[in-house]
Amino acid sequence: MSAVAQLPGAGTAPGAGPPPPGPPADPGRRRSRVAYLLLLPGMGWLVLFFLVPMFSLLSMSLSEGSLERGYNFTGRFANYSEAWSQYAEYFWRSFLYAGIATVLALALAYPLAYTIAFKAGRWRGVLLILVIAPFFTSFLLRTLAWRTILADSGPVADFLNLFFTDVRLLNTPLAVVTGLTYNFLPFMILPLYASLERIDPGLIEAGGDLYASPFTAFRKVTFPLSMPGVVAGTLLTFIPATGDYINAELLGTVQTRMVGNVIDSRFLVITDYPTAAALSFTLMASIVVLVALYIRRAGTEELV
Repeated sequence: MSAVAQLPGAGTAPGAGPPPPGPPADPGRRRSRVAYLLLLPGMGWLVLFFLVPMFSLLSMSLSEGSLERGYNFTGRFANYSEAWSQYAEYFWRSFLYAGIATVLALALAYPLAYTIAFKAGRWRGVLLILVIAPFFTSFLLRTLAWRTILADSGPVADFLNLFFTDVRLLNTPLAVVTGLTYNFLPFMILPLYASLERIDPGLIEAGGDLYASPFTAFRKVTFPLSMPGVVAGTLLTFIPATGDYINAELLGTVQTRMVGNVIDSRFLVITDYPTAAALSFTLMASIVVLVALYIRRAGTEELV
């Protein structure tokens, strides 16, 4: 090998330096691409199992026909007006029962969640397991158990008959609301506990140091700080309770049927798909509007 080939910079023009380095890779852009790739499975799932069924439901609600002859999209908006005129009372009953059940669940869940968060100590884990234990049993079986509890010869009726006469609990609005409250109570307790558990106890102690009574400290400090849990819990309770039909079917009568029972009957018994789809889409749109108004009233900053 010649001496010239061994010299550094051999073969380059005189006075030329090393080639300039390429532009550095942008780590932010690379992280952004990775984030989008990670979002793809979830977005695909939502498109396939939420958006596609929703548009299919909307299309069916504007169609005409029958199961035998088939359904054709005709843009018939009269399906909505006819469904509302026939079944408006079922919507109002659903919202009423779900609203009462949500208020009762909040009244029952808040003291329990507060106790678990601040007073349970080493029993906290055991109490949380007891809260989620009903999820280990079928929703249907839990509701059937309430038929036995609230039956005319059941333990509750027998106890009340000691003070009153001819007490009837099953097949009443009270039974339906009781079933809704019980079945969706864990959905209220868990968000409340998660919100209360994050509160710094020092803030409550500071309220006492400023001569606030326990009730004032709760009203001014604890409850406002737990509002994210209250909002989340009420939504997780009210939304599924509005569309529920199992409790009204097993614990109520024809006079206590909710809109979910009508949708179930229209889809599976009468096979009037356009009306059932119109009822379903109206229920979904109504809940979206109510939730938007509720969140705006509660304050979006409380959800952060």
